[in-house]
Amino acid sequence: MTHFFQRNLKLTPFSAGYHLITEQVEAGIPEIRSIQTGFLQVFIQHTSAALTINENADPTVRKDFQTFVNELIPETYPRFIHTYEGSDDMPAHLKASFFDSSLQIPITGGKLNLGIWQGIYLCEFRRRASGRNLILTAFGC
Repeated sequence: MTHFFQRNLKLTPFSAGYHLITEQVEAGIPEIRSIQTGFLQVFIQHTSAALTINENADPTVRKDFQTFVNELIPETYPRFIHTYEGSDDMPAHLKASFFDSSLQIPITGGKLNLGIWQGIYLCEFRRRASGRNLILTAFGC
Protein backbone atom coordinates (compact mmCIF):
# COMPACT_ATOMS: atom_id res chain seq x y z
CA MET A 1 0.00 0.00 0.00
CA THR A 2 1.32 3.43 -0.95
CA HIS A 3 1.32 6.11 1.72
CA PHE A 4 1.33 9.88 1.22
CA PHE A 5 2.40 12.39 3.84
CA GLN A 6 2.56 16.14 3.45
CA ARG A 7 3.91 18.75 5.84
CA ASN A 8 4.62 22.48 5.72
CA LEU A 9 8.02 23.54 6.98
CA LYS A 10 8.65 27.19 7.86
CA LEU A 11 12.37 27.94 7.87
CA THR A 12 13.71 30.75 10.00
CA PRO A 13 15.21 33.65 8.04
CA PHE A 14 18.67 33.05 6.57
CA SER A 15 21.16 35.58 5.27
CA ALA A 16 21.92 35.65 1.55
CA GLY A 17 23.91 32.54 0.65
CA TYR A 18 23.72 28.79 0.38
CA HIS A 19 22.64 26.98 3.53
CA LEU A 20 22.49 23.28 4.36
CA ILE A 21 18.94 22.43 5.44
CA THR A 22 19.00 18.62 5.20
CA GLU A 23 18.47 18.12 8.93
CA GLN A 24 15.56 20.59 9.06
CA VAL A 25 13.89 18.84 6.12
CA GLU A 26 14.30 15.38 7.69
CA ALA A 27 12.96 16.63 11.03
CA GLY A 28 10.06 18.35 9.26
CA ILE A 29 8.60 15.09 7.96
CA PRO A 30 9.44 12.22 10.34
CA GLU A 31 6.97 9.98 8.50
CA ILE A 32 9.71 9.13 6.00
CA ARG A 33 10.90 6.57 8.57
CA SER A 34 7.81 4.49 7.74
CA ILE A 35 8.60 4.38 3.99
CA GLN A 36 10.85 1.60 2.74
CA THR A 37 10.84 2.63 -0.92
CA GLY A 38 9.61 5.99 -2.13
CA PHE A 39 10.37 9.65 -2.69
CA LEU A 40 10.41 12.94 -0.88
CA GLN A 41 9.51 16.02 -2.86
CA VAL A 42 10.68 19.33 -1.38
CA PHE A 43 9.02 22.42 -2.89
CA ILE A 44 9.82 26.05 -2.02
CA GLN A 45 6.93 28.54 -2.22
CA HIS A 46 9.04 31.54 -3.21
CA THR A 47 10.41 33.21 -6.35
CA SER A 48 13.55 34.75 -4.84
CA ALA A 49 15.04 31.63 -3.24
CA ALA A 50 15.64 28.12 -4.54
CA LEU A 51 16.74 24.59 -3.69
CA THR A 52 19.58 22.43 -4.90
CA ILE A 53 21.61 19.41 -3.82
CA ASN A 54 25.37 19.63 -3.59
CA GLU A 55 28.46 19.22 -1.38
CA ASN A 56 27.63 18.87 2.33
CA ALA A 57 31.13 18.68 3.85
CA ASP A 58 33.25 21.64 2.82
CA PRO A 59 31.62 25.05 3.44
CA THR A 60 33.90 26.71 0.89
CA VAL A 61 31.77 25.08 -1.83
CA ARG A 62 28.77 27.11 -0.65
CA LYS A 63 30.87 30.28 -0.53
CA ASP A 64 32.13 29.63 -4.09
CA PHE A 65 28.52 29.16 -5.24
CA GLN A 66 27.67 32.56 -3.82
CA THR A 67 30.71 34.28 -5.33
CA PHE A 68 30.18 32.82 -8.80
CA VAL A 69 26.42 33.38 -9.01
CA ASN A 70 26.72 36.95 -7.69
CA GLU A 71 29.31 37.70 -10.36
CA LEU A 72 27.15 36.04 -13.03
CA ILE A 73 24.06 38.05 -12.04
CA PRO A 74 25.21 41.26 -10.33
CA GLU A 75 22.86 43.58 -8.46
CA THR A 76 24.46 46.49 -10.30
CA TYR A 77 23.23 45.40 -13.74
CA PRO A 78 21.97 48.74 -15.13
CA ARG A 79 19.02 47.47 -17.19
CA PHE A 80 16.93 45.90 -14.42
CA ILE A 81 13.59 47.69 -14.06
CA HIS A 82 11.99 45.38 -11.49
CA THR A 83 13.62 46.87 -8.40
CA TYR A 84 10.54 47.62 -6.27
CA GLU A 85 11.95 45.79 -3.26
CA GLY A 86 15.56 46.89 -3.64
CA SER A 87 18.60 46.25 -5.79
CA ASP A 88 18.61 42.52 -4.92
CA ASP A 89 15.00 42.04 -6.11
CA MET A 90 15.35 41.18 -9.81
CA PRO A 91 18.73 39.46 -9.39
CA ALA A 92 17.09 37.18 -6.79
CA HIS A 93 14.35 36.18 -9.24
CA LEU A 94 16.87 35.40 -11.98
CA LYS A 95 19.11 33.41 -9.65
CA ALA A 96 16.12 31.40 -8.41
CA SER A 97 15.30 30.46 -12.00
CA PHE A 98 18.80 29.07 -12.51
CA PHE A 99 18.20 26.60 -9.67
CA ASP A 100 15.19 24.47 -8.72
CA SER A 101 11.94 25.26 -6.95
CA SER A 102 11.58 21.57 -6.09
CA LEU A 103 13.71 18.51 -5.50
CA GLN A 104 12.82 14.83 -5.59
CA ILE A 105 14.93 12.61 -3.35
CA PRO A 106 14.67 8.81 -3.06
CA ILE A 107 13.70 7.28 0.26
CA THR A 108 15.24 3.89 0.96
CA GLY A 109 14.80 2.01 4.20
CA GLY A 110 13.13 4.95 5.94
CA LYS A 111 15.93 7.43 5.14
CA LEU A 112 16.74 9.94 2.45
CA ASN A 113 19.01 8.18 -0.02
CA LEU A 114 21.42 11.03 -0.63
CA GLY A 115 25.01 10.39 -1.62
CA ILE A 116 27.60 10.50 1.14
CA TRP A 117 28.69 14.05 0.25
CA GLN A 118 25.26 15.41 -0.70
CA GLY A 119 23.10 17.83 1.23
CA ILE A 120 20.00 19.91 0.54
CA TYR A 121 20.74 23.62 0.11
CA LEU A 122 18.45 26.55 0.61
CA CYS A 123 19.73 29.08 -1.92
CA GLU A 124 18.79 32.41 -0.36
CA PHE A 125 19.17 35.29 -2.78
CA ARG A 126 17.73 38.17 -0.73
CA ARG A 127 19.78 40.06 1.84
CA ARG A 128 16.84 40.54 4.20
CA ALA A 129 14.48 37.68 3.45
CA SER A 130 11.73 36.53 5.71
CA GLY A 131 11.45 32.87 6.66
CA ARG A 132 10.90 30.56 3.73
CA ASN A 133 8.05 28.06 3.35
CA LEU A 134 8.66 24.53 2.12
CA ILE A 135 6.08 21.88 1.24
CA LEU A 136 7.39 18.39 2.01
CA THR A 137 5.57 15.49 0.36
CA ALA A 138 6.68 11.94 1.06
CA PHE A 139 5.17 8.97 -0.73
CA GLY A 140 5.95 5.32 -1.04
CA CYS A 141 5.44 1.96 0.61
